[in-house]
Amino acid sequence: MDPVLPVAVLSILVGAVIALAFFTSYFRKRSSEIQSISKPELQSDPKKHQSKPHQTKKSHASDKDQHKKHHPLDVNTLKGHGDAVNGLCFSSDGRSLATACADGVLRVFKLDDASSKSFKFLRVSLPPGAGQPVAVSFSDDGLSIVVASQSLTGSSLYMYGGVEKPKPSEEAKQQPKLSLPEVKWDHHKVHDKLGILTLSGTTASYGTADGSTIVASCSEGTDIKLWHGKTGKILGHVDTNQLKNTMAAISPNGRFLAAAAFTADVKVWEIVYSKDGSVKEVTKAMQLKGHKVTHMFLYLVQ
Repeated sequence: MDPVLPVAVLSILVGAVIALAFFTSYFRKRSSEIQSISKPELQSDPKKHQSKPHQTKKSHASDKDQHKKHHPLDVNTLKGHGDAVNGLCFSSDGRSLATACADGVLRVFKLDDASSKSFKFLRVSLPPGAGQPVAVSFSDDGLSIVVASQSLTGSSLYMYGGVEKPKPSEEAKQQPKLSLPEVKWDHHKVHDKLGILTLSGTTASYGTADGSTIVASCSEGTDIKLWHGKTGKILGHVDTNQLKNTMAAISPNGRFLAAAAFTADVKVWEIVYSKDGSVKEVTKAMQLKGHKVTHMFLYLVQ
C-alpha cells in the first residue's frame, strides 16, 4: 500500500472538518446578524401602534385649538338654527340678516352690534303646508321680506310685512319684544312644480323707475319671473332657453337682469320703465361670452 495515500486521506478529512467548522461559524454569525436586524423592527411595530392614539389625541387637540382661533375678519357667529340654512340675505342698510332654514322657520337677525355675544331675532314659521323655505330677499328697505318655499305641490312666495328696523340702544331697552310680521301676499305654484333656486331683490332707481322693490325668482328650470315687492304683482317673465338655470341677479339700480344657466354664456336683459315709473317690458340686452364652463354664481354691481 502506498504510504502517501493515508496521509492524503487524513489531510482531506482534516480540511473538510476545518471547512465545516468555518462555514458553520460563518452561517451562525450571519443568522445572529439577521436576527439582530429583524428583532428591532418587530419590536418597533407595537410602539408605533401605541404612539398612534397619542398622535390622534394631539391632532384632535390641535383641531380644537384651530376652531377656537378666529380669522382676523371673522366677526361673530349667528346661532339658533335647527337645521341647514338654505338661503340668506342682508338688508340694504346691512343692519338685518334674514335666513331661510330647513327647519321651516324664517329668522331675521338684528345686527345692532356685530361683536355682541347674543343677537335678537324674529322667528317666523311658514304657514302649514308651505314646505321648506329655500330662499329669502328683503323688500321696501328692509321693512318687508319675500321668502320662497318648496313643497310637493310646487314652489310658493310669501311676503311678510311689518318687519321692524333696528332701533337705538335706548329705545331697544324700552321695547325688548319684536313684533311678528304678517303675510301681505302670497303666490303658489309660481314655477309650476319646479323649485326656486334664488331670489334677488333691489330698489328700482334707474331712469323713470318709481323706487319700488323688484324681486326676481329664478326657477330650477329655464324661466325667471319679476315681481313687485309690495303688491306681489308679476312684472315680467323671461326664458333663458338653456336647459336649466343656476342663478339670477338684478343690478342694484334695477336696470339689468342677468341669468347664469347650463351653458357657458350669461344672458342679460334690460328692464324698461314707463313714464309713470312702472315696468313697461323686459327686453334682451346682451349675451356675455368667453367663459368655458357652466356659471354657478354671478353678481351685478352699479
